[in-house]
Amino acid sequence: MTTPAGSGTGFGSVSWWGLSPAVDLQAESPPVDPDSQADTEHGTPELNVLLLGSVDGRHLLRTLARAALWPRRRFRFYVLENNMEAVARHMLIFCLALEDPEKMGLQERSETFLEVWGNSLLRPPVAAFVRAQAGRLARLVPEPDRLAEQLPWLSLGALKEGREDQVREAAVPAAASPSFCLHAGLAAQFRERDALEAVFRFWAGGEKGPEAFPMSRLWDSRLRHYLGSRYDARRGVSDWDLHMKLHDRGARVIHTSEFRRWRDTGVAFELRDASAYHVPNRTLASGRLLSHRGERVAARGYWGDIVTGPFVAFGIEADDETLLRTSNGQPIKTAGEITQHNVTELFREMAAWGRPRAAQGDPAQVQGDADGSPEPAPVPESFAVHFLSLGSALTLHHKSCYKGRFQLLYMACGMVHLLSPELGACVAPGGRLIVELAQFLVDLRQEQLQGFSTRVGELAQAAGFAPHPGARRSQTFARFYKAGNSAPSHKDPAVGSGTPPPGVLAPPLEATNPPPEDLTQPLEGGTPPSEPLKRPSESQASLLEALVPPTGSQTPKPESLTVPPETNSPIPNF
Repeated sequence: MTTPAGSGTGFGSVSWWGLSPAVDLQAESPPVDPDSQADTEHGTPELNVLLLGSVDGRHLLRTLARAALWPRRRFRFYVLENNMEAVARHMLIFCLALEDPEKMGLQERSETFLEVWGNSLLRPPVAAFVRAQAGRLARLVPEPDRLAEQLPWLSLGALKEGREDQVREAAVPAAASPSFCLHAGLAAQFRERDALEAVFRFWAGGEKGPEAFPMSRLWDSRLRHYLGSRYDARRGVSDWDLHMKLHDRGARVIHTSEFRRWRDTGVAFELRDASAYHVPNRTLASGRLLSHRGERVAARGYWGDIVTGPFVAFGIEADDETLLRTSNGQPIKTAGEITQHNVTELFREMAAWGRPRAAQGDPAQVQGDADGSPEPAPVPESFAVHFLSLGSALTLHHKSCYKGRFQLLYMACGMVHLLSPELGACVAPGGRLIVELAQFLVDLRQEQLQGFSTRVGELAQAAGFAPHPGARRSQTFARFYKAGNSAPSHKDPAVGSGTPPPGVLAPPLEATNPPPEDLTQPLEGGTPPSEPLKRPSESQASLLEALVPPTGSQTPKPESLTVPPETNSPIPNF
């Protein structure tokens, strides 16, 4: 079998990294209105942003890192994902970015981020860091008071909670991961907070040994399943996708050697000797519901991207343009080198946000920058990240607190099907909408990319948005505004200045055929159920759905994971 071009199956059903460059959300939002009602306690205007499918937090980090370039604002980020593992990765990444510089130096933080974020295999010291942080977060999630004290920027109040008596009596096994837990009789009793705790417990090493998540074998099995008869020619397939697709679409700095290595092993950033990377990265584990002999079963595996890689998010654009120079027509820096530079600078700028209040002094005081001009010292309380309940995009408009609240709505291309008039009602008049396009989805043909862009425009118009008149032409993002009292001018600094902004991806679903046995790890008996584990059609949007107009013949949705009679790939016996 050979996976057909245009199927989109190489991107999997779970997104772990964005497939478009990180964007400064302030550059995409309306300018501060001096007459708007500021925060009554601090007298500082707020920027409320709703992000659907932002997956890795890079937009939030870049926005905070560049906050000093804009008028002072308080940030309120509302993040909606479609799986608990993505929420957990957000939390881990922010904890790393805000780590005390005295405990972890800048270089160590940057390298740790790159490995955890984009590598299938980790070095032992990085794996130890993940276990320690996961154990800490697993203890904090069930304790709201301690969580608020130690992580004041984090809000989990919108997540569904389990019944406390059932949670305490259930003796949740450390091995449990929410995407792998399914038991119909108790599903209603265990909610998202309990599922989030279970994710962290799995990361912390609840299931000992590499066989709990044999990443190298799972990665190779995904490749074999995806490439089929082309597997033995995988190097040629990799080179074709890189040179004829990614390079042509604007990612010329990705080097052949780093792309081949990632395609073969899942290791994108090799910062040490290759032999140092051998510990499976458990933060890339997720689950998938399969149908076996008429019953719903759950299996652990790697269901993420195996075709584009994490190079696009931080590796194809740079504020320092010398990194993008070419010599004899070839880039002088690789995407990995540019990514490391950008992440290091981002964490350097983020350092002030992570300092405790005592170390920064009174927030009202100012500190001088390099040229002596005063600059307000940022404090952690100046921003908050609110995680919304999975699947709540369709019901947000029912809550008065969200109606007309957001100045900016960001949508990843895998979440475009959720763009509706009801969701548009949550955006304030004059607010902005930025939608990630499918530019770097190498599985899609050019006509599919064009069809997707057209479909995005139709959905945005139906939701009450119009094309932004001042936005630059972009193959990566579509920009809109909501008609109201403050229609944007044609010379809007929010979109007319700064580096070209980027976006995020929640990739499309896999093909309907279930994976072979070696793609999955069986769910151990006795693990607690988890509501977020749903059929992929319910919990993960298919990018291909947005490519099809609402009427006429449609490609069947990849809902059914029932093993077809002709398949020779048995599902593990659970």
